[in-house]
Amino acid sequence: MYDLKEEIKSRLPVEDVVGQYVELKRAGRNLKGRSPWGVDKTPSFMVSPEKGIWHDFSANKGGDIFTFLMEVEGISFKEALEKLAARAGVDISKYKGGDPNVAKKKARAREALSLATKYYQACLVRNKPVCEYVFYKRNLNRSTVAEFKIGYSPASGTALIEVLNKRGFSLQELDDAGLLNQYKKDMFRDRMMVPFIDTNGDVIGFTARILGKGEPKYLNTPDTILFNKSRFIFGLYHAKESIRRSGYVVIVEGNMDVISSHQAGVKEAVATSGTAMTEQHLKILSNLTQDIRLAYDGDAAGVKATERAIMLAGDLGINLTVISNYHGAKDPDELIQKDPKLWQAAVEERVPAVDWLLDKYEENLDLSTAPGKKQYSDVALQLLSYVNDEIERASYEKKVAKKLEIEVEILREKGERLNKKLEQAAAHRYLKKPKTSVKSDKIKKLEDNLLALKVFGGVVKTKIPFEAPEDDAKLAELELIFNANHDGLTGTDYEKEAADLLAIYDAEAKKLQIAELNEKLAKIDEDSDEYMDVIKKIRDLQSK
Repeated sequence: MYDLKEEIKSRLPVEDVVGQYVELKRAGRNLKGRSPWGVDKTPSFMVSPEKGIWHDFSANKGGDIFTFLMEVEGISFKEALEKLAARAGVDISKYKGGDPNVAKKKARAREALSLATKYYQACLVRNKPVCEYVFYKRNLNRSTVAEFKIGYSPASGTALIEVLNKRGFSLQELDDAGLLNQYKKDMFRDRMMVPFIDTNGDVIGFTARILGKGEPKYLNTPDTILFNKSRFIFGLYHAKESIRRSGYVVIVEGNMDVISSHQAGVKEAVATSGTAMTEQHLKILSNLTQDIRLAYDGDAAGVKATERAIMLAGDLGINLTVISNYHGAKDPDELIQKDPKLWQAAVEERVPAVDWLLDKYEENLDLSTAPGKKQYSDVALQLLSYVNDEIERASYEKKVAKKLEIEVEILREKGERLNKKLEQAAAHRYLKKPKTSVKSDKIKKLEDNLLALKVFGGVVKTKIPFEAPEDDAKLAELELIFNANHDGLTGTDYEKEAADLLAIYDAEAKKLQIAELNEKLAKIDEDSDEYMDVIKKIRDLQSK
């Protein structure tokens, strides 16, 4: 794998890869630009062509061409490797040590799905009633239908099988691709076909809407060797460039909402397909932008989905807002049919997710009664436990206290009692994240700065408990960090800087340990010896 990476890096200069996403300008021996994650006010993105590395000081990210593509595209290392290998003209198969049969199965599945997509597109063009449904009832134009590769699956139970059998595909290969049902017949029949397209532009499955009567209304490809619904984000392939340019993403509920939104000019829209939002979904999107806008319905399901999004957002540093002004329409697709400009305006008229949820709680509870106030305080405090910023949380506490007509101190006292109960309860629906939790990127930033001082500042008196890396790319990144943050200090200043940073690091590391122990505590039996051992560890840390 090392030889493969080095071969790719030798063919693809870091400035060429990064330059496709960031406008770079010469700054001495390095290149400088604006963060692709839109978090800097002045250029703070550095590239070292000599060393083949990059570092974004505003977002605290860095590495080589592989880590850059993983971060900016929101993809795995394997996907980045495959993408860069293709760009460099490197044959991965010569370097692979994995199971060649799995690689062959995946390649055949991709080929089958690609041919199925073309077949379904051809079937759509030949079927007048289906064309009327797609172009007139759904109001999709030809450009949109072509962009999303929309097609039609015939009503016959073997039409696709017959076509692909002639192309040399066995039933097992079609099953591997998710194209067969349990009876080994065509999975999709008499449905409008919308492909699932991954970030490389390959079809990995389908979502299919029934055209006549019957259930289910939508039928999705099950998890296969190519498709994983907990990671896949519908429309991301088409949306990622717009997300980078505008600096935000819109998450809608349905795949048709995505397609209609793109046609209406809001090309930042994506959706999770056939599953609730997962942490993986949010991590992928947060690599592209920190501005995530939810376009969910205001019903109970929408409230629950928003609660889940806030819970999962956790320490990702996401600015989570809700788009709610649908002008009487039930969802984005219906609003777009009414007037595309209203949808464009709605995307800009978002409100903070916590504010939206608090308003929803208030709508559903009678705050003029004692039971209503109790319920409101319970759900509000649970929600605020996921707000990590102390100032933001304090602001919401004041807002909730005012609604309840009580003093903030009374609300906080109840919150503290609730926190204790949550930390001791293993079966609570949403485990509270302790206030002591800290962002992993904060720890990482401190570690990188301490290592930079140790390696390039010659710090020895301050005992920095990290070994200097041997990886050339990491060393080069540390040099960039040192030159940007600590260059120009004297040896004594380096020691003082290191001592100050180490004290902060120790405090943050202790917080993180306590947070991790609290999370562990919530998952074990209160009556067990292990429970008491964890309690003791937490108390020991808190007393230090």
